[in-house]
Order: sequence, then structure tokens, then C-alpha cells
Amino acid sequence: MHLSRWVATATVAALSVFLAGCSSQGSVRAAVKAEKDRNKAPGFTLKDATGRSVQLADYKGKVVLLNFWATWCGPCKIEIPWFIDFEQRYKDRGFAVLGVSMDEDGWEAVKPYIETKKVNYRVVIGTDEVADLYGGVSSLPTSFLIDRQGKIASTHVGLVSKSVYQNDIEQLLDNRGPVAEERTAPAAGGN
Repeated sequence: MHLSRWVATATVAALSVFLAGCSSQGSVRAAVKAEKDRNKAPGFTLKDATGRSVQLADYKGKVVLLNFWATWCGPCKIEIPWFIDFEQRYKDRGFAVLGVSMDEDGWEAVKPYIETKKVNYRVVIGTDEVADLYGGVSSLPTSFLIDRQGKIASTHVGLVSKSVYQNDIEQLLDNRGPVAEERTAPAAGGN
């Protein structure tokens, strides 16, 4: 009896660590920030699977889900099908996913993985320098939702639900939520 309780407790604990992310930190979810509170996303240039240079600036005018991940990261594996779905569902509305793999083995590990998973969005190999530009990226997955003006609208560290991402993406695509509320709120005093 005690052994089965211990196994159940150990299983729950292991699952919690797995779902929290590939670090010692738990998941952190930030709501879409008001437009005035957003900072410019740091620019970078990295190579994609074909060897072409990819700059974040190439995505100006689009809502971008910038996802730092790795092939060995369990929670990252859970998110990838969601991101494939988002890329397909929202691409015609000015949305793009950009995956930044932090795999030390580079394309040797990443190319077969993205081919097997049928990843339909662009993937680049990240560097420590680029990760540092985004606050160090100490946990995988870490994702940034970037608005059409190239500013970071929300940050997600660890595994968060698909519906959280979907809500944030739709807010940015529809330009609603905190941004729209600021524009439509009546002025104090009725003016």
C-alpha cells in the first residue's frame, strides 16, 4: 500500500517538473501588455535550414510568435503541434511562428526533428548572444508574442495552455484587449 502511494506521488512530482519546463523555474504567463508598456523586440540575424539569413525585421507588420525551444525539451514537444496549427490557421491574417532552436548539435539534431514533425514554420538555430538579447532565456520553452510594430506584447516561460496562446494571438491580430480598451475608454470627466 505504501509503495503504490509513493509511486503515485513520485509520478505526479515527475509530471509536474516535466510540464513546468526544462528548467528549475515554473511556468510564467504574462497577459498581453498595453501598447504603451511594450518594449521593442531585439533584432537579430540567424540562419534557417536552407542556410538563408533570417532577420526578425523581415517580419515587421506581422504578429510573431518567437519560440525558443530544443528537440530534447519535453514541454517544447507538446507546444510544437499547437504552433503548427497556429501557423496554418492565422498565416493569412498576418501571423507567423519563428522557432529558435537552442540545440547544441545544431542542424544535425534539428533538421530530422522538424522534418519528422512536419513543422510548417521557419526554424533557425539560436545562439547564446541572441538568447541574451531576450533576457537570457534560462528556461525552455520561452516564447515572446511580438506585435505588428515589432514590440514584445507578452512573454511565456515554460508550458502554458494552447488557449492562452490562442487568446493572445487573436487579441494582437484583432488589435483588441488592453490596446483596444485604451482607445475606446471614455475620458475622465466625460470629455
